Amino acid sequence: MKVEGEEQTVFEIALVFSKKEENGETEDEGSRYDAFDLLVEELKKTGLLVEAVPGLAHEFIKLAAPLEALGKAAAELQIRKRTNIGMDLAFDWDQVKAFVKQADGSLFSWCERHHCYHHLTYGIVNKSKLSVPLKYGCKNFYWEPWEPLLRKLETEGILKQVFPLHDEQKKKEMLRSWALNFWDVTRQPIDDIYLYFGAKIAIYFAFLGMYTRWLLFPAALGIVLHLVDFGSLQYLALPVFFISIISWAVFFFQFWKRKNYALITSSLSSRWNISYTVGTGPGYKIFGMDLNSRKHPLVSAKKFEEDNAKEKKAYQRDEWLGRLKRIRNDTVIILSIICLQLPFELAYAHLYEKIGSDIIKFGLTAVYLLFIQYFTRFGGKVSADLIKNENIDNEDFRADSLIYKLFGLYFMQTYIGVFYHALLHRNIMTLRKVLIQRLIVSEVFENLLENSLPYLKYSYKKFGTVRLKKKHNKGSSIGKIKVNSRVEKEYLKSAYSASIGSELEDGLFDDFLELALQFGMIMMFASAFPLTFAFAVVNNIMEIRTDALKLLVMHKRPVPRATATIGAWLNIFQFLIVMSICTNCALLVCLYDEEGKWKLEPGLAAILVMEHILLLIKFGFSRFVPEEPAWVRASRVKNATHTPEVSRELLRTISGGENMMNPAQVIK
Repeated sequence: MKVEGEEQTVFEIALVFSKKEENGETEDEGSRYDAFDLLVEELKKTGLLVEAVPGLAHEFIKLAAPLEALGKAAAELQIRKRTNIGMDLAFDWDQVKAFVKQADGSLFSWCERHHCYHHLTYGIVNKSKLSVPLKYGCKNFYWEPWEPLLRKLETEGILKQVFPLHDEQKKKEMLRSWALNFWDVTRQPIDDIYLYFGAKIAIYFAFLGMYTRWLLFPAALGIVLHLVDFGSLQYLALPVFFISIISWAVFFFQFWKRKNYALITSSLSSRWNISYTVGTGPGYKIFGMDLNSRKHPLVSAKKFEEDNAKEKKAYQRDEWLGRLKRIRNDTVIILSIICLQLPFELAYAHLYEKIGSDIIKFGLTAVYLLFIQYFTRFGGKVSADLIKNENIDNEDFRADSLIYKLFGLYFMQTYIGVFYHALLHRNIMTLRKVLIQRLIVSEVFENLLENSLPYLKYSYKKFGTVRLKKKHNKGSSIGKIKVNSRVEKEYLKSAYSASIGSELEDGLFDDFLELALQFGMIMMFASAFPLTFAFAVVNNIMEIRTDALKLLVMHKRPVPRATATIGAWLNIFQFLIVMSICTNCALLVCLYDEEGKWKLEPGLAAILVMEHILLLIKFGFSRFVPEEPAWVRASRVKNATHTPEVSRELLRTISGGENMMNPAQVIK
């Protein structure tokens, strides 16, 4: 697309094709259209800018979109955008002046542009009544009437992949201002991250930055508690520290919810254009009414009255059948953890305790973590197969269900060894040593994997591509062969995906999982080793930079995904807070004596009272801080759905008076 103020065309989408296998052309083949040339022609008809790029092992097409092509596609898709008076209305290209621009001056966000690209490319269909004969190398096939051309090429194995391209200029700017900017320790350019990667990744980094800043308080308390000798008040210092961090955790997540609402509804949303939508899942069609439909209310009400009895019965059957299937699947996962994973985890924990050398213990932990990755990947595939039978139509609900099941596997593998040492041996010093080794080994191991594997995969693919080209050109006088085109280099990079496989939509599962497991480790054993919060702060500061470099340099540009929250992970963090209340109360009941051995006598009644108080803090104080600010509720009311007739009239009014209301927003 042509960016305002720039002359350079920015290609944002790449299509990857297999190399043509040329044979002697027959008479029948001569009457066929070349599929590659036909696709280029059809793409140009949609208004896209097209550039074909030859590669060593593949052929590539790069796509860019002028503003007019994007605008007409957005109007066809009825994309809702923020207007100059603060309302979200369906986009209308004829009234383009009525809509607010993004923070970088562009009209459409990256997520919106990606939707438009998908609509333009996959919307190319054979509008004739006859099949069109096509060829690609030695392969002959037919393009049937009203069949999408790209889907046909994918089915025939010709089109290998469609992926977003990095914008080199913006990528260099973000490397300077974000990934390599070590002066801003936790603060990040969230607007720029959204504009480049989309809402889901931006919300992850907003959460990571806020979580790291809030960790500074318990980290400071932990350092003080670790360095200062409180003497006879030591037994009082630990309970006070524990109460402080539980209160801290409760307030952190309440204020995160407020920030999350502000992030998607405030002045940021005028640039982010994230609108509230009715979530869909099992039973989202209520009594014949699709809550996401845009039908007139009178039409929906009439259909509701006609189909009430019939749809009610079907709705109830699907709802309860889906719930029963989810209960069955959850039971299968729980029994698998108890019968398969629990004995393995206990065996590892017992062997770890018997080994005397710390070096061998580190090696054992590393081998264990490597092995458990493959075990959990297998569990993820089983969970994904089970979820397919849960009657969940929405991708977000399916992903959340899979996240809950996978977290159960990771929760067991991460904490069972620590629980084993805490309950069986009841030795504070041993528990601290286990916590240090787990935190160091797991964090170092995870960082090495997520940063080295993409580079190794890229190097291997690049070597294989060059080797294949040399094999085909054996005996020719071609000089040194290497990958020159940027689009081919981007294609050889790994996709930003989950480590367990393609069952989850992107790599944010691994990033959020790492944060959740860290949060559980430092919270559930806070009374045993308060210094872990300082370890977490240092790790998270580095995590911000390494994740930024991973997304900008090591992976393909991810497909943008629209989301409003961190989803299932919020419930997982809340669960870990409740678990930390139980585990830390158990640790405080077993306060160690002078020899370092735990005993049950001191303060049992006080600890039990404290547990109830902390549970009250968790579930009571969460009501003290409202999740949704009042001005956010007012904004949602302001953006109530309008009928198409009212929307068009309002757009004409805004567009006509736009120069008077907001001259800076005029599109040149």
